Amino acid sequence: MNRWDSTPVIRFLGGRKLLYILGVFFLIGLNLLVYTRLDFIFKPLVVFVETVALPIILSVVVYYLLRPIINLMESWKIKRIWAILITLLVVIGLITLLIVLIIPFLEKQFVSLAEELPRYLRDLINTADQWLRDSVFGEYYSNLFQDVNGVLNQLPDLPSYAAQTIEGITGFITTLTNVVVALVTLPFILFYLLKDGHKLPNKIVSLFPPKARSQVISVFKGIDHQLSAYIQGQIIVSFCIGVMMYIGFLIIGLDYALLLAAIASVTSVVPYLGPMIAITPALIIAIVTSPFMVLKLAFVWTVVQLLEGKFISPQIMGKSLHIHPVTIIFVLLTAGHLYGIIGIILAIPGFAILKVLVSHVFYWMQRRYNKFVEVEDQYHIDQD
Repeated sequence: MNRWDSTPVIRFLGGRKLLYILGVFFLIGLNLLVYTRLDFIFKPLVVFVETVALPIILSVVVYYLLRPIINLMESWKIKRIWAILITLLVVIGLITLLIVLIIPFLEKQFVSLAEELPRYLRDLINTADQWLRDSVFGEYYSNLFQDVNGVLNQLPDLPSYAAQTIEGITGFITTLTNVVVALVTLPFILFYLLKDGHKLPNKIVSLFPPKARSQVISVFKGIDHQLSAYIQGQIIVSFCIGVMMYIGFLIIGLDYALLLAAIASVTSVVPYLGPMIAITPALIIAIVTSPFMVLKLAFVWTVVQLLEGKFISPQIMGKSLHIHPVTIIFVLLTAGHLYGIIGIILAIPGFAILKVLVSHVFYWMQRRYNKFVEVEDQYHIDQD
């Protein structure tokens, strides 16, 4: 027996190919070291990735949303190119209708809420201050905060302070430029992605050795399943939450119902943490309005969360991701700390892709160690 196959652990890790695997990891680490030491050489590559990342991510999201429609139209004997053009024209028309009819109203509500926000904060602090002074902890609270009015008097000046402390105008312009470029290039990238995207995996698979192609195909199938299930399901669930929240806010008579429902719909894209973020502005307005409004808001929020958790999400998304809620929360917190808002948005699909890759790699290593594993078991990961 070769010295590389001397123990079960070594055989499990690849046997005689273990040295090759370790060499690959060494080269990867060496590349990372070179990158950190000579980052100015790779700066153009980083700028390129940052520039194309946003339009590509947006295109992939819209691709997974429109792909079922394109496939359905193809089943109706409509040529793919015509199906794509018709779908894009309909989507552009709907976006134009949204901009013309809804966006101006949302903008008006947003401006009004921004103007009223200092007053809401002032009333909220006054209410909390009065409640604490009348509570059993009133004496301790009074000793700690002798002059809460001095803090309140600064609230009207918050906009001026914010205006004076705004920095990074160049960064803002760069971000705005990237967004504009992404929106302009989105239709073109999306068109070719819808037209030839289904051919891309086969092109990539052809670059691998014939023996590894079946395994690479299973990886692509797993990633495609995870992304399509998450993106399509999460968008539909978020839309349903927004509609239910809007109806609920209208019923209880909460101010800025459409704006708050839109915020709830957008933030619901982030699992678990999104709803907590969405309830904050609505809760502030409800507390300032009346205690009874807080109870009505709590009732609406509870009903919406129950409907979403018990009926909508299980029917639309099911258990496609197979990720424990605690794991999701840890992934979101870590990604948010490292990469901010973008990290939070991309955390779950990124983790799902990583999970597919790690699962396949572990299974391949397991098959290498156990030569009696059935070939059919190779595809069990695709169902995760």
